[in-house]
Amino acid sequence: MRGFSPQAGRERRWTGLERLEQRNRPPRSLLVALVLASITFITLDVSGGGSSPLEPVRRAVGEAFGPAEAAADAAVRPFTAVPAWFRSKGDLRDQVRDLEASNAELKNQVELAGFDRNRLEQYDGLTSAAEDLGSALVPARVVAIGSRQSQSFTVTIDAGSDAGVGPDMTVVNDDGLVGRVLRVTRSTATVLLIIDPDSTVGGRVGSSMEIGFVTGSGSLTSDAALDLRLVDDASVPARDDTVVTWGSTTGPYAPGVPIGTITEVYSSVREASQRAVVKPFVDFSALDVVGVMVPSGSASDRAIVEADGSLR
Repeated sequence: MRGFSPQAGRERRWTGLERLEQRNRPPRSLLVALVLASITFITLDVSGGGSSPLEPVRRAVGEAFGPAEAAADAAVRPFTAVPAWFRSKGDLRDQVRDLEASNAELKNQVELAGFDRNRLEQYDGLTSAAEDLGSALVPARVVAIGSRQSQSFTVTIDAGSDAGVGPDMTVVNDDGLVGRVLRVTRSTATVLLIIDPDSTVGGRVGSSMEIGFVTGSGSLTSDAALDLRLVDDASVPARDDTVVTWGSTTGPYAPGVPIGTITEVYSSVREASQRAVVKPFVDFSALDVVGVMVPSGSASDRAIVEADGSLR
């Protein structure tokens, strides 16, 4: 019996493995044939164009594998679309924010449309008032109302000495007489309203030219009234007559400024005098845009409405 050699057994085993690998490896001639066939099919497909002999095969493959590809795409799409979903969500958030801002701006414009329209009408009214009064006006806005604790009826306007405004100047709006300037700073002025109980304005009845004194009633309501007492106690003013100022160009009230209309007339037998109730043209509960009467050509830090209605 021959002795067993481990080395010989190992060589025999490795030789068997190499033969097995060679048996499973495709011959080179087959690979060459496959490459040539592929080149041939590509050439035929390109040269054939729409009538390629491979078109039926391609259609059959597409019909066979098309549903599977569609199903696979539908299954994978939710996962591949996650990054785009996050990006689109952020874009939508930005668009919503922009639309909300635009909507708020449009809403604000609609809400302020009436306010802006009324203010524009008041500014336009100052041009007509300047022409009617024959005086230049410094436009200003009411920015504050005096406190009730002071027991006086005053307002603060946003025009002061820099705008050419000074004490004892007449203040009007597009309806009539508002009051007179009490004191000024560089940028503001305090105006005493004619409805103040301590305010006295020289008035003239339009039809009879009788003069008297108009005093305030101390009320800011829309139905606030003024008292008129004529100098001539025997003179009886007529209802619905217009009262205007009879001041002077150097006094606190310019002449010819409309004050209001007479609504009631009362006679006092004991005092032998006449008292008339005057409804002011100005609605003091809604004061906004006013004009301060200044000499024509006055220096100002803002545009002035001249006596002819033009802006300077």
